[in-house]
Amino acid sequence: MSVEDTQPLISHLIELRSRLLRSMICILLIFLALVYFSNDIYHMVSAPLMSQLPHGASMIATDVASPFLTPIKLTLIVSVFFSAPYILYQVWSFIAPALYKHERRLMMPLLFSSTALFYLGMAFAYFVVFPLAFGFFVKTAPEGILISTDINNYLNFVMALFFAFGVSFEVPVAIILLCWSGVTTPDDLKKKRPYIVVGAFVVGMLMTPPDVFSQTLLAIPMCILFEIGVFFARFYVGKGRKKANEQDEEDCEDEHSDDSEKPSA
Repeated sequence: MSVEDTQPLISHLIELRSRLLRSMICILLIFLALVYFSNDIYHMVSAPLMSQLPHGASMIATDVASPFLTPIKLTLIVSVFFSAPYILYQVWSFIAPALYKHERRLMMPLLFSSTALFYLGMAFAYFVVFPLAFGFFVKTAPEGILISTDINNYLNFVMALFFAFGVSFEVPVAIILLCWSGVTTPDDLKKKRPYIVVGAFVVGMLMTPPDVFSQTLLAIPMCILFEIGVFFARFYVGKGRKKANEQDEEDCEDEHSDDSEKPSA
């Protein structure tokens, strides 16, 4: 490989490093701004469980450093979530030069909608799933059992649910992309609806903690979001492939015109 061939690769690696550093700096700045309120943030995240606990019950810390480290860990995760739009923008800026014009026009709405849907999934988990799930768990506890959840175990539980619901709410975006690129069509997806419903419950089983209640609360929104994605995908069927073919034809015409303008030897 010649030196000229390695120059583009080196420049891409330098740009990638720069954008990774910007993303890390963004996360660090948000973390430093929120770390003072780490206990308040944990209190807000634990509120759905605390409001369901019986009188006299509370959360506990089984490790010596958990009261300090767990809120800090949560604050770092929250900083990453808040930095997601900026991180996605850096990803977009890095890959945009390699995309066609019609792909760039699709990418910005896609980034915005995917970010909004991820946050919407987290909000659904916090305001709808958590109160229902924790209320169900507390009321079905055997008599004489005092519920005292470890703060670190609780954080791992809710973060798994946050991530699962955030990712599951991306279903409409995935369906639109598949139909836009011509991989499938809404009619094909409708024919496979029974398999997709079963798959939603399987995904709910894999992505949530091992309880039927959380799995069902994740699978049902996924089925609804699937129907929403199929509905809107009708307006994007095959458009990506058609525009890609048009772009290829334009590139070929440009190449032919450049060849015709060259003087003959």
